[in-house]
Amino acid sequence: MKRVTGIGGIFFKARDPKALGEWYRRHLGIDVADWGGAAFAWRSDDNPDGTGTTVWSPFKADTEYFNPGTASFMVNYRVADLHALLAVLREEGCDVDAKTEESEFGKFGWVIDREGNKIELWEPPEGQ
Repeated sequence: MKRVTGIGGIFFKARDPKALGEWYRRHLGIDVADWGGAAFAWRSDDNPDGTGTTVWSPFKADTEYFNPGTASFMVNYRVADLHALLAVLREEGCDVDAKTEESEFGKFGWVIDREGNKIELWEPPEGQ
């Protein structure tokens, strides 16, 4: 079974996400969108006709989205089959969040690594 197939996003806390996004736009040329982050498009051997994305996004410093993780960042990993992977992780004794979400953006689940970092697992919609 495939587990992680790539990085779907990098999320990190910022005291002033809007100002920090502007700094990245000005100095590094990142195309920060109105929603506050950027999406980098790419193609892969597994998806030569579709477009994959890796999201970059600062969050407010007091966000609870990374809870119960204690790090100032969260990595979103692309996965091939979210529900199968979550089941295997549970069998392996990992700290898997009981909650999952499904939307037009794909399927999402979360696990806490052995050092307390929250990790987001994302199964993109078909064709992405």
